[in-house]
Amino acid sequence: MDFDFSADEKLVREQTGRYLADHCGTRVVRDVLEGRANYARDVWQGLGQMGLMATALPESYGGVDAGYATLCLVAQELGAHVAPTPFGSSVYLATEAVLQFGSSAQKETWLPRLGKGEVIGTFAVDEGRENVSAKTLGSVADGGSLSGTKLVSDGGIADVAIVLAREGAGAGLYIADLKDASVSRERVDTVDPTRDTARVTFARTPVERLGDAEGWSALNRVYDRAAVLFAFEQIGGAQAALDMAVAYAQERFAFGRPIGSFQALKHMMADMYVALKLAESNCYYAAWALATDSKDLPLAAATARVSATQAYQLCSRDNIQVHGGMGFTWEFDCHLYYRRSNYLALQLGGLTAWEDKLVNALPRSRKEK
Repeated sequence: MDFDFSADEKLVREQTGRYLADHCGTRVVRDVLEGRANYARDVWQGLGQMGLMATALPESYGGVDAGYATLCLVAQELGAHVAPTPFGSSVYLATEAVLQFGSSAQKETWLPRLGKGEVIGTFAVDEGRENVSAKTLGSVADGGSLSGTKLVSDGGIADVAIVLAREGAGAGLYIADLKDASVSRERVDTVDPTRDTARVTFARTPVERLGDAEGWSALNRVYDRAAVLFAFEQIGGAQAALDMAVAYAQERFAFGRPIGSFQALKHMMADMYVALKLAESNCYYAAWALATDSKDLPLAAATARVSATQAYQLCSRDNIQVHGGMGFTWEFDCHLYYRRSNYLALQLGGLTAWEDKLVNALPRSRKEK
């Protein structure tokens, strides 16, 4: 089976890459990193004008309907340029949750606005502790209002959040307006300040239940689908970090020779390349599983997520090593990829959680076949 992308899908990737190369350079990333902006607003608006937030949305909701395979390649380019935008939170998570589980009225209300980038969405699940269950979930929805505190990626700039909250003995997903007066937000320092992470507190905030899906099963489905897209961001960043290391190794001389000719660095970059290609292969299969809504999606998503996380962390870390002492300085761009690799490794749950999901998915997949 051929898991490669079509010419049209690759064309969208090329157009996205050209736009980001022209409008989302290092200066833009550093403006957000150093606190001169909360996110790259102009880049975000440009992505919206290109229709990229609506890539996989049906035309009936104002979408482009270009499919999830195309969206995967868009994600790859966003990762390669370390784009400081809330694209993942708004498109892979919030938009996807509404599309998969929202009522007809909710889809008609939110999807066109999310698809144009007029509204920034996010997904509020994390409460700062592990092994959260329906019994230990701190956020509670009751009588159309919600109370609790969440640690939210892009929570400082989002307009609306899909919130996981306890309801009776179970859990559900709820739509919350983050601009409501009952909502308070406190910025949280993280390894990657280009993602405006915030501690969001709801104090009897008016909410609307997202469709009628059960919270945990809906959460797992959204996470499986988003994991594929985040994995493509990760391999995009890994490729960029590897390219940076190779370019530096070719132009930097020591003892009259390019440092790339030294065996230790050859082996290091070879390991980076192998890890990246393994992750890329897994991601291509996962893109097919996502685009076709295959029954193997949970397994494919976990495989892509684990390998892409490992590849990005390895490539971003060893890129610093290839650069030597200069790689540790603020002036060099190595740390931009290192920061993002570690941030993405924790989004949707850490590497260990996805390794567990991978192991748990294997017996089910074999049994079904």
